[in-house]
Amino acid sequence: MANTIHVDVVSAEESIFNGEARFVALPGEVGELGIYPRHTPLITRIKPGAVRIERADNGEEEFVFVAGGILEVQPNCVTVLADTAIRGRDLDEAKANEAKKRAEEAMRNAKSDIDLAAAQSEFAAMAAQLAAIQKLRKK
Repeated sequence: MANTIHVDVVSAEESIFNGEARFVALPGEVGELGIYPRHTPLITRIKPGAVRIERADNGEEEFVFVAGGILEVQPNCVTVLADTAIRGRDLDEAKANEAKKRAEEAMRNAKSDIDLAAAQSEFAAMAAQLAAIQKLRKK
């Protein structure tokens, strides 16, 4: 099918999404990326946020939260190698809020630059996850 692109979203733990899509949008390192079939080859980092996949089979949108990772685009295939990935339907706002509070506490109590950087990274991931949850709720 020339009007679709194969999409794989994987984390270290599991394959999160594998299927055909009409369009994929995700948070690139320097801004939002939109990928259509026959896109120019590309490799880039992605930031924490939501990957939006317009499925080819039913036209519905599938959302996957990623906490950063790498994107590889080939003309007929998009691969997202995520540090952590969670299906949109599995996002839990209460757990994300709790994790965000723990990250804030860790930032306040950081004893070194390394501790602070790790806490800031966790905080950014949780803030992006909460933003993804809120975006999904509006739909």
